[in-house]
Amino acid sequence: MRLLVVGRLSGQLASAVKMAMAHGAKVNHVERADQATEQLRRGQGADLLMVDYQLDIAALIAANEAERITIPVVAFGVDADAREAAAAIKAGAKEFIPLPPDAELIAAVLSAVADDEKPMISADPSMKAVLQLADQVARSEASILITGESGVGKEVMARYLHEHSRRSERPFISVNCAAIPDNLLESELFGHEKGAFTGAVARRIGKFEEADGGTLLLDEISEMDARLQAKLLRAIQERVIDRVGGSKPVSVNIRIIATSNRDLSKAVAEGVFREDLLYRLNVVNLRLPSLRERPGDIGVLADHFIKKYAAANGVPVRPMSAAARQAIVAHRWPGNVRELENAMHRAVLLAVGPEIDVDAIRLPDGQPLGGMGGGVMAGQAYEAPQGGIAARAAQAADAVTRSFVGQTVAAMEKTLILDTLTHCLGNRTHAANILGISIRTLRNKLNEYADEGAAIPAPQSGVSASGYAA
Repeated sequence: MRLLVVGRLSGQLASAVKMAMAHGAKVNHVERADQATEQLRRGQGADLLMVDYQLDIAALIAANEAERITIPVVAFGVDADAREAAAAIKAGAKEFIPLPPDAELIAAVLSAVADDEKPMISADPSMKAVLQLADQVARSEASILITGESGVGKEVMARYLHEHSRRSERPFISVNCAAIPDNLLESELFGHEKGAFTGAVARRIGKFEEADGGTLLLDEISEMDARLQAKLLRAIQERVIDRVGGSKPVSVNIRIIATSNRDLSKAVAEGVFREDLLYRLNVVNLRLPSLRERPGDIGVLADHFIKKYAAANGVPVRPMSAAARQAIVAHRWPGNVRELENAMHRAVLLAVGPEIDVDAIRLPDGQPLGGMGGGVMAGQAYEAPQGGIAARAAQAADAVTRSFVGQTVAAMEKTLILDTLTHCLGNRTHAANILGISIRTLRNKLNEYADEGAAIPAPQSGVSASGYAA
């Protein structure tokens, strides 16, 4: 992970930087916020910004967003009180790290905010066959197309290929082609010169140049506009790009990995994807099976996520009960690994007793796994546990339902958000993931509740403070 530290490198901050480096972060440093934006604009990228809380964090984020640079920010500071930490969060920082530094806190923040720790975990023969092929081609220079349903781990596989390639010490840059409007994607990929269009106040290095020497992941390549596909084809064939508004070509040395959850052959037949581009991208195809096609992975992935989120939330690691393990194997997991991860995160927070039982494993709509609409695989039966647990769960569900009668939807939403944030000990990133909303939406809601005088759990504490907004 690439970490850009913004602020004066005092003794305690230097210690924090050393701790981050010990956890694998590659660190660059500037003293001023404008220097940070300029460095990012020049293509010296970062995955996370660690910013002195005394700097204008809101202005830094706004300057980056004006350049369409979206990088998470964590604030740090010495002897900052709760009000100053709250102000940093309200300005847009995802977390606040007090100094002197704590090694475990820094490791948790790096993991939670950057979400960089996504190891390739597999025990199922079908997935092991894909991994074997990946190992064979990782050190080659061939372009690779990774296909599979949404949530199967295509980006995780792309990172695995990069880490096992001869380019592993160079940047891994990812671009989500579906998340960027067509009129902005060209500049995002190829960069632009000063004055190329309204708002281009300085030269901006694109993702191709930022990835020079390393790997460029084009995520969801099927969503790219046809005009850009032609320019991309030239870049792949000739390893040369043209910045928007530029007068001379720029050479780049990159390896291309692309992903798609659509059938690109069908897209070619429909005339929405270039056949020659598909041939260039699809030198090697890695099709990742859905989670229901690799049942042997479900248990080991669940165990990994339980350990991960127990550590992140400061709760004990509970094993899954036999009934819970049977239930997760029987479920179809339409959202694949991403859905399983979110379910295990919720289960870690909702579990009571020595084990994670079925009633702690909830679907996104709040239904218990294996209940109505639980999605049990055809030909497989799953019976919810009978007796005391089921009865208590039914009673609890009935009580909760009755407590909601007469409340407005807005009031119920507010209760859900604040309760989830409390469960997450104030951690905005975890709460947003569980709720299935963006971190920006969560912050807006919390600001609204704070303006109403509600008590908002502070980050890394779970203790409420009136008027404290993220």
